[in-house]
Amino acid sequence: MIKLSLKEWHVSHTQNLPRKILDLKERLATLDGKGEVEVLTEEDCAELLGVSSKLHSLSRLNTSICWKQSRVQWLRDGDANSKFFHSVLSRRRRHNALSSILVDDVVVEGVEPIRNAVFTHFAKHFQEVSANRPTVSNLPFRSLSVAEGVSLIKPFSVDEVKAAVWDCDSFKSPGPDGINFGFIKDF
Repeated sequence: MIKLSLKEWHVSHTQNLPRKILDLKERLATLDGKGEVEVLTEEDCAELLGVSSKLHSLSRLNTSICWKQSRVQWLRDGDANSKFFHSVLSRRRRHNALSSILVDDVVVEGVEPIRNAVFTHFAKHFQEVSANRPTVSNLPFRSLSVAEGVSLIKPFSVDEVKAAVWDCDSFKSPGPDGINFGFIKDF
């Protein structure tokens, strides 16, 4: 009974999903066109919000279903020494193959000549060029006093940290944790 219920739910909710998405896109385009010509009413705005929300959720559902179906196909046909598996590998091999390259307006073909051309290109590219480089040995550098050196390792005060944070723009891109300075300032 559960299996039948799940099949009915699947048919009613995910059957012909691309058609539902296309219909929602058309309705969204209609509402957008209407909004460009005249001011939308409250009901139109609510419908526009509902249609875009529904479109987003159905698109995510469709993407998820397609991804899962591709995984199922791969698990079923992919790594089983089947025709599908060999066609995938052949396509990848053809796509990644270098049959010829152009070196100094000359076409180079064959495995060994291409290998040698690539090797010489990168050998020249990463070879150190002998050049007179400036040194810092004879430059006069100003030394820090002991008090200045100690001030470099003293702990920050709360006021210094707060001043540094408040000097930063609130809407700059977030750090690796996803939090920007606006969030830090608010909380």
